[in-house]
Amino acid sequence: MLVAILFLVVVLAGCSQTNQPITPESTGIWNQYFVYPLSWLIREVAKIFGGSYGMSIIIVTLLIRLALLPLMIKQIRSTKAMQTIQPQMLELRKKYSSKDQKTVQKLNEETMKLYQQHGVNPLSGCLPIFIQMPILIAFYHAIMRTMEIKAHDFLWFQLGHPDPIYALPIIAGITTFIQQKVSMNTGSMTGPAAQQMKIMLYVMPIMILVFAVRLPSALALYWVVGNTFMILQTLFVNRNNTTSQNNNLGGASK
Repeated sequence: MLVAILFLVVVLAGCSQTNQPITPESTGIWNQYFVYPLSWLIREVAKIFGGSYGMSIIIVTLLIRLALLPLMIKQIRSTKAMQTIQPQMLELRKKYSSKDQKTVQKLNEETMKLYQQHGVNPLSGCLPIFIQMPILIAFYHAIMRTMEIKAHDFLWFQLGHPDPIYALPIIAGITTFIQQKVSMNTGSMTGPAAQQMKIMLYVMPIMILVFAVRLPSALALYWVVGNTFMILQTLFVNRNNTTSQNNNLGGASK
């Protein structure tokens, strides 16, 4: 996740097309299939809300989150499953602690069996993050290369410029922290994995805050709305999982 965020900042900082307006005549796969469709969608939705591009960005963000909902739910469940099996993984590492090739191979085999038994895909947690990277970069281009969006005022800020009072970046950092807090359960984890999760819990909000201070307010708005959606989604999924587990336990006791 950290690598993906750093990659995003490097790409945004080095964008060479941000001074070129996006139009239907813009060429290239990136422009034709990512930037212009998003710019068009934001402008069309804004018409429904009396020309408010801020409201349009909120609605478009929610539409994107809804489209990614199946992947995000799968990610949440996979993360919870990974946290649940952490004690068993730790036992496997202790059992096969030798570094010879045969022992390492046996550890990998037993780990894969453990994943299969609990229906865990360790890579599923990364997929939504990398899918969101091009969407976020396309958002940046659509805002900076569509003058009516870039120059639009919404609440106290201008969409194409950083928040002058830093309120939105602070909210983005806080909601990032809350979103990670509700999705993490370090109580069932031990060792380096728990330590890494705790580090991420504090590092990610700080990174988002720093980036949101420098990037257009529209991206900070995207983060705030997206994080809020994720918090509610995670709470809903966790509640359903808890209810399902309780029902299973109740059925087993009968």
